[in-house]
Amino acid sequence: MPAADESLDVFLSGLLFHDLVFTGLAQPPTLGAEVWTSGMGSGPGGIANFAVTLSRFGLSTSLAAAFGDDVYGRHCWQTLAEDEGIDLSRSTRFEGWDLPVTVSLAYGGDRALVTHGQEPPVALDELVGRPPTSRASVVHLGQQALAWPGLARANGSLVFADVGWDPSQEWTIDLFEQLACCHAFMPNAHEAMSYTRTDTPEAALSRLAELVPLAVVTCGPDGAMALDADSGEYAVVTGLRMDVVDPTGAGDVFGASLVAATLWKWPLADRLRFANLAAALSVERLGGAPAAPGWAGIAGWWQRLRTVPGLSDLRREYAFLDDVLPEPPHAPPL
Repeated sequence: MPAADESLDVFLSGLLFHDLVFTGLAQPPTLGAEVWTSGMGSGPGGIANFAVTLSRFGLSTSLAAAFGDDVYGRHCWQTLAEDEGIDLSRSTRFEGWDLPVTVSLAYGGDRALVTHGQEPPVALDELVGRPPTSRASVVHLGQQALAWPGLARANGSLVFADVGWDPSQEWTIDLFEQLACCHAFMPNAHEAMSYTRTDTPEAALSRLAELVPLAVVTCGPDGAMALDADSGEYAVVTGLRMDVVDPTGAGDVFGASLVAATLWKWPLADRLRFANLAAALSVERLGGAPAAPGWAGIAGWWQRLRTVPGLSDLRREYAFLDDVLPEPPHAPPL
C-alpha cells in the first residue's frame, strides 16, 4: 500500500454501500409469498467495485469514501484496507452513522436493487479536500457538481467519469457541464441515450464524443463501443456469452478495467476487449467487488479458451493477452 503522500496510479471518491446479493431467483418476489434462493453473498459495493477491481490488477489505489461505524461499515473498511490493499487514508469513519445497504435481487439475467440509508455526514468535496497526485481519477457523477475532479485534472490526472440511475428519470443535460474536466465518460446505453436524447447507442456515442476525449458506451451482454479523440481510434467489441449468476457491479468492473488498460496505453480495441472480458467474468460470481476477476481470473479464462475447439476467431481477438499477462499474475509493467 502506498504512503499517503506518494503518487498513486488511481484515486477514487464516491458513495460506498454494503451489498447484500440474492441469486437463483426464478422470478421476482410477490406480495404474500416467501421465496427461497439458491445463493447469497455480501461485501463492499458502490465505488468499492471500482477500487477493488483496480487493486486486483496491481494498480496502487486510494479511496476517499464515508464509512459508518456500524458492523457493515467496519466490515467494509477491513475488507478494503486489509484484504484488498486499498489506501483509505482519505476515507473517514463517522460515529453514529450507518453505512447504506443495497439488496440486489438477481434473476432473468439482470438484477433489481433496493437501497436503504442516509446521506453521508459530509459532502464528498469536503471529504476529499485537495486530491492527491494520481495518474488517473474516478468520479461518479450525480445531481450535485463536484469540485475535486477539476483539481485532480489540474494536477495532471486523467479523470474518468461514470454515472448511475437518475431516480427522477429526467436525465437533465446539466450533467454535461460536469464533463468539462473529464478525460472519459463511460455510461451504459440506456443512460447514454437518455442524456443525449438519441435513439441508438451509436448516435449517443457520437454526441458524447463532442464532450470528452474518450467516449464509451457499454451495451451489457452485447459489448461496448468507444471513440478516442486523442488517438483517432474507433472500436466496437461484441459481448461474451457467460452463465450469468449475478450482474451486480459488472458495469463498474468494466469501467475500472478500462481505466487500467488506458493507463497501460493499449490500443482502444484491446482496452474494450479487456474491460468487456473482466465484466463478463464478474457476472459468473456473486457481487460486484467480490467478483472482480483480477489477473488470475483473466489468465484462467485465456487458458480455458485455448482448449475449446471452434473458437479461433475469439482466440485471435484476445491474442493480445499473450503479451500482457504476467507470470505469475500481477500487474504488467507500466
